[in-house]
Amino acid sequence: MGSLAFFAFALLGLLGASHAELQLGFYDHVCPQAESIIQGFVKEHIPNAPPLAAALLRLHFHDCFVRGCDASLLLNSTKNSTAEKNAAPNMSLRGFSFIDAIKSKVEEACPGVVSCADIVALVARDAVAVIGGPYWKVPTGRRDGTVSLASEALANIPAPTLNFTGLKANFANKSLNVKDLVVLSGAHTIGITHCNFVSNRLYNFTGKRDQDPALDKFYAANLKAYKCKTPADNSTILEMDPGSFRTFDTHYYTNVVKRRGLFTSDSSLLTDSTSKSYIDGILSGSIDFFKEFALSMEKMGQIEVKTGTEGEIRKVCSLVNY
Repeated sequence: MGSLAFFAFALLGLLGASHAELQLGFYDHVCPQAESIIQGFVKEHIPNAPPLAAALLRLHFHDCFVRGCDASLLLNSTKNSTAEKNAAPNMSLRGFSFIDAIKSKVEEACPGVVSCADIVALVARDAVAVIGGPYWKVPTGRRDGTVSLASEALANIPAPTLNFTGLKANFANKSLNVKDLVVLSGAHTIGITHCNFVSNRLYNFTGKRDQDPALDKFYAANLKAYKCKTPADNSTILEMDPGSFRTFDTHYYTNVVKRRGLFTSDSSLLTDSTSKSYIDGILSGSIDFFKEFALSMEKMGQIEVKTGTEGEIRKVCSLVNY
């Protein structure tokens, strides 16, 4: 083979390696016990702390929306740069120590092989499945990013105050459509939030000490009387799906239709005919929520992934390798 031909062949090989595809069972030969270690840890601990499933699912979502699913969310800030985890949208995230504990166990079995990004994706799936939610395919082979910027989290993570136009555009930027938006919003069927995320809707929606008319007035009155008693309350916990926040089901959509979704982003799903038709389909049973959620999670988990020779396999999830 001539030197020019060899160079071209080698270049193609490198390009192919840097843009490799995710695949099911990526670790079957290099770390065959990886997925069973992860799943075993989740099955052991999540039943003792079911709300953590929502936190781990949220970690995956927030990670994928900034620089793709590359575990950039897990990196610590440095003296020269504020990382994603310290951005305002991520200050209430939990589950970092859970991911670290799993990473340590996987490193003991297979040092330097399994990425933090894959662990985050697998843990989200396994945690949701343990509490009775859907189970989806998680092809692996993601590599970890080396850049984490708080400013990018602010720019890319959809805010709970967004209207439908903003939400649709935000999701479209990640190649997710309106159906993905609706079914992924269904993740709010589990988990909690705090009063400061809804106080604006209750006490000062347009800056005139008014209440958001899109929020059911009786539900709002109840929140003000028993939960978020003052506009300054930033500590009281609210169930995202009252009465059903530990169960992965369609009850969230029932609340949305009753105008009892906590966030503006929840209520905005009713303002578009297409998104509302998906909600109606989920509630009538003509759309299988579990099936569609699984499909959208598979899609989300492949946003802008790094594979092949891109990024690295971090030894510690909060630090880049040196």
